[in-house]
Amino acid sequence: MDFITILGPTASGKTNVAVNLAYKIGAEIISADSRQVYRRMDLGTGKDLDEYIVHGQQIPYHLINIAEPGTKYNVYEYQRDFLYAYNDIKSRGKHVIVCGGTGLYLESILRSYRLSPVPQNPELREKLKDKTLEELTSILSSYKQLHNRTDVDSAQRAIRAIEIADYYKQCPIEDRPFPTLSSYIIGIDVDRETRRSRITARLKQRLDNGMIDEIRGLLKEGIPPEDLIYYGLEYKYLTLYATGKLTYDEMFRQLEIAIHQFAKRQMTWFRGMERRGIDIHWMKAEDIMKADIPLE
Repeated sequence: MDFITILGPTASGKTNVAVNLAYKIGAEIISADSRQVYRRMDLGTGKDLDEYIVHGQQIPYHLINIAEPGTKYNVYEYQRDFLYAYNDIKSRGKHVIVCGGTGLYLESILRSYRLSPVPQNPELREKLKDKTLEELTSILSSYKQLHNRTDVDSAQRAIRAIEIADYYKQCPIEDRPFPTLSSYIIGIDVDRETRRSRITARLKQRLDNGMIDEIRGLLKEGIPPEDLIYYGLEYKYLTLYATGKLTYDEMFRQLEIAIHQFAKRQMTWFRGMERRGIDIHWMKAEDIMKADIPLE
């Protein structure tokens, strides 16, 4: 095995499992999270960097805090940065654990996607700009190309997804070499009610810990509200609250529902990965440390 993958929906406890396993086997972690790449977006993305310290030892992590807020990191860049981190870790004789919940990022390395960077299409964006999120989602579903719909919870993100799908449909893509790597894939098995209760508890905790101040700080830096809304979930609803578009109660209620829906979409993506031939070993978090996991 070239690396171990630990995946699961939000609030499944995958980071805790990954760092403890990394401590046990002497591994480093490569994140597969589309929002944790951004600096200073900490509470909203659930980085929980304190969890990377086990028994006083710092577990090395990669692809967290590598991009500036306001930019739009993508799967093409993720593959590039993943290979750099992977080769670096392997060159030092360490095991690699990939941990995250962004289905497209995970599948791009597990199935060796061959991708090219996609430029913006101003004409297409102009045509789509006044459509609702529901209309945009319907348009996106008309493309056969695989797309990350788990994170499409704002019109801006949906337009970008359509832009990418349209580019791949219209333009011949030269194969970009990506190595075929083998992975033992573990899915965190958590029941729906436990997941829902964890999501609510974690949301309350992060709000208490200053998540609203984090969003206000990013706005004070000069990052446009629409750029934060692009990142979806916490950044969408807390920005709407911070700019007076939602009351606190409206923000909390709508965000809680959105996170539950997001977790459900993540699970749908993972089941789709299985249908596409990826073998996921589903385990309870407490059983993983006792499992016989192949390292070679």
